[in-house]
Amino acid sequence: MSPLDEPLHKLVGDRTAKVLADSLRLRTTGDLLHHVPRRYAERGELTSLDELEVDEHVTVVARVEKVTLIPFRQRRGNRLEVVVTDGRGRLTLTFFNQAWREKELRPGARGMFAGKVGVFQRTRQLANPDYQLLDADAESGAAERFAGRLIPVYPASAQAPSWKIAQCVEVALDGLAATGWEGVGDPLPPALREDRELLALPDALERIHRPRSQADVAMARSRLKWDEAFVLQTALARRRAADSALPAVARTPRDGGLLDAFDAKLPFTLTEGQRKVSAEIFADLAREHPMHRLLQGEVGSGKTMVGLRAMLAVVDTGGQAAMLAPTEVLAQQHHRSITAMMGDLAEGGMLGGSDVGTKVVLLTGSMGTAARRQALLDLVTGEAGIVVGTHALIEDKVQFHDLGLVVVDEQHRFGVEQRDALRSKGARPPHLLVMTATPIPRTVAMTVFGDLETSVLDQLPSGRSPISSHVVPALEKPHFLARAWERVREEVGKGHQAYVVCPRIGDEEQEGGGSGKAARKSAKAAGEDLEDLDGGGADGEERRPPLAVLDVAEQLRRGPLAGLRVEVLHGRMQPDAKDDVMRRFAAGEADVLVATTVIEVGVNVPNATAMVVMDADRFGVSQLHQLRGRVGRGSAPGLCLLVSDMPAATAARSRLDAVAATLDGFELSRIDLEQRREGDVLGQAQSGVRSSLKVLSVLQDEDVIAAAREEAVRLVAEDPGLERHPELAGALQSLLDEERAEYLEKG
Repeated sequence: MSPLDEPLHKLVGDRTAKVLADSLRLRTTGDLLHHVPRRYAERGELTSLDELEVDEHVTVVARVEKVTLIPFRQRRGNRLEVVVTDGRGRLTLTFFNQAWREKELRPGARGMFAGKVGVFQRTRQLANPDYQLLDADAESGAAERFAGRLIPVYPASAQAPSWKIAQCVEVALDGLAATGWEGVGDPLPPALREDRELLALPDALERIHRPRSQADVAMARSRLKWDEAFVLQTALARRRAADSALPAVARTPRDGGLLDAFDAKLPFTLTEGQRKVSAEIFADLAREHPMHRLLQGEVGSGKTMVGLRAMLAVVDTGGQAAMLAPTEVLAQQHHRSITAMMGDLAEGGMLGGSDVGTKVVLLTGSMGTAARRQALLDLVTGEAGIVVGTHALIEDKVQFHDLGLVVVDEQHRFGVEQRDALRSKGARPPHLLVMTATPIPRTVAMTVFGDLETSVLDQLPSGRSPISSHVVPALEKPHFLARAWERVREEVGKGHQAYVVCPRIGDEEQEGGGSGKAARKSAKAAGEDLEDLDGGGADGEERRPPLAVLDVAEQLRRGPLAGLRVEVLHGRMQPDAKDDVMRRFAAGEADVLVATTVIEVGVNVPNATAMVVMDADRFGVSQLHQLRGRVGRGSAPGLCLLVSDMPAATAARSRLDAVAATLDGFELSRIDLEQRREGDVLGQAQSGVRSSLKVLSVLQDEDVIAAAREEAVRLVAEDPGLERHPELAGALQSLLDEERAEYLEKG
């Protein structure tokens, strides 16, 4: 076993090892040494305190400016307030009943202070922070330890501050150096290291943790980025090689068949982008191994048309195609629009149906028993060439005659497990096409890694109008919100319609009140997807509950939209009631639809020109982009107003500004990736702090990732089993635990 695989408790003791494992998921010596500093402080340098984010665990290097001991008025005890500064910004350190610290935290003292950034009386603070003074601290030896070199500042937690991590790293490095790094293998082949002029692994780990200069840091980071990129690309290259060996039925549409008949019926001309992307898909379908393609298209660019033509091509070969939609509203809408576009071609085998046609069926969880039984029969006998459905398609009872293609609409709403469950219903692996307007961060990462073949639709069909988007700062400028409602009335006055979107339904009282927790529970039950109901306020203080559909609709009927026909739509309504509301809204029998994110995808009402998103900061970037795509679907321009109480300087407002500034879904996904990280590239986490990447940045290091892919593909072609590269095989085994290996197998 490599020394890097040694459990940490042998190195730092059981208690410290448990803290590192529980708070930072560091369990081995290798985990610890690959937990690299997020930045480095120079001797005498102070941290920029005006850039600290609320709720972030930070370690700052600062100078004590002022110390005040404040007795409690109504009870025994005291509060010690220590103000530290970097010369521009200030941060308050608060200690409760620890007056003795006043003797060592004197004005002028420099130190490292660690804790979670909070807010008290609108001032940022660290409550009861851990700290270590850097100057004239002979007992701790901090000054001597850090003298003459950079001070590493590590990603930390409340239980494991930066300098305690640094102490553990020192112990690990000293122990390995004493043995000459004996037994520590290098996953990068020697020839690759030499060609790319990369440091050896021991040298890189020494320099990343004990740099003498920024040049040391740059060289070490370059090497460690290659480690991550190359090992990941090797894993993906091996999977791609295995995929290419899987048998699939080649699906080539026949001349004069269903696809040709459909194209001849179209009342419009396909865009150049639609023709180009369709050609890429047809080329994949003609191969004898499974297609795995992402279709990224702007909202309204005609992705559904491209997906339908791919399904028709498969039906032409005698196969079946399934479209998986995330909600019943969207599944029903897809079924209606597909059957309407196909006309008699969707009535194969029925009286009046086309000779080259097929049957198109709908399958959802709320269907009646008789309709469901008939749909299942049509699928198993092959009568139905196309099925559109929700998660109901995944159930065990659903069987296909010959499933040849799975089309997943809005892939960010489904996990790999769900997609895999549907694909497993084919006698041989079916082809897979996933469609989205805004890929989740993990998908962006996988396209950068080259593991998804990608087609992009960036051209809107003729007749589609541009959408203008604006942030409405309701708290700072309430008259802006009043103007927003005036704009809605103006659009209705022109004969158009509008949406108002809220993050909550409003009937949560039966579940324990209107708290964020209850709201999330209600939203989950209703099928909505809320990303930030529990977030704190702009300054970390308690926020009001998110605005609710039922409350806002009533307020609008009585107030700014009085006299207009206002309807509501949310996920807790019965399917028939939801369908009825959408039909009436589409028919122009309602002026304003107040809804949750149940309208996020697929809803197509060309006459709707305006959207007001309440509490817009509580939605994710992808959601906002999807919601915005519900307007501007006709010949009149679209308007999207993002209403928020968040102040201008917050991250939430920056996110809204980014959405308002661009209509490019892929660009917004990259912004989302920068903010939320890419998740576990090889595992279940789709985004957030569980990124499996330590040093590598998907967006900043695309060149490294691409070069590593070339090297990995070449190596796997020469040595598929990695018999000649045992160190790389070991690194791969460490990277791919059982869960990740299974996930990669299905992915």
